Amino acid sequence: MNFALVLFSLLVVTGLVTLADRLVFARRRAKDAREPWWIEYPKSFFPVILIVFVLRSFLFEPFKIPSGSMIPTLLIGDFILVNKFTYGIRLPVINKKIVDINSPQRGDVMVFRFPEDTSLDYIKRVVGLPGDKIAYVNKRLTVNGQEVPVKAMDDYLHKERISYSRQFAETFGGRDHTILVDQDAPPGVPFATAFRFRDNCIYNSSGVTCTVPPGHYFMMGDNRDNSSDSRVWGFVPEENIVGKAFFIWFNFNELRRFGTFQ
Repeated sequence: MNFALVLFSLLVVTGLVTLADRLVFARRRAKDAREPWWIEYPKSFFPVILIVFVLRSFLFEPFKIPSGSMIPTLLIGDFILVNKFTYGIRLPVINKKIVDINSPQRGDVMVFRFPEDTSLDYIKRVVGLPGDKIAYVNKRLTVNGQEVPVKAMDDYLHKERISYSRQFAETFGGRDHTILVDQDAPPGVPFATAFRFRDNCIYNSSGVTCTVPPGHYFMMGDNRDNSSDSRVWGFVPEENIVGKAFFIWFNFNELRRFGTFQ
């Protein structure tokens, strides 16, 4: 369900009823007459819907993390906030940028519309910008011929399956984030779809090397061996960007995670 379209439709309907009442119906009613329900309810809901629409469309939008592809940065069940104006102001529903502010940077955690089904929102980390040559070979990430610095940390315990993954601090532009690597998983990509610009990538048993086309981004999950990302379904076009994730505001199972991500 396209919630933005539903919200916009409700805004239009309640707004039209409110406007029609002010211009036509209110003038025809007796001063002591009560508003009919089909006018009272839309008029009551209109300001609330308007506030929600503006906040959600131009400022902040909540999301819930449905999968483990971003562990350990984001856990299943995390409720996060996404900054909608970090990368520019976009028209709601059609997602067309009208004001350019910033561009995504390597290391940003970004929400975007899934290229293969734009009704779905995905969240991954930006690792490749337009024009970058990205290589993920033998579980090491290289950007434009330079290995991205990593530092070994204590192994990560997956509580839900009582197993461990190797954990590393990875650095982009002086900013650290944590990634997981399963040594037993094969380094190669087991399958890849026939995505647009598929010829920009070379696959082998050691991994994948891609050149990011103009106006697109290469995304990866922090849980490197348990993430379906640009290695599998390709590049994210600029018009699919929703916003930058910056804050965890709730998790029913991990109450201490409030505000732990930025």
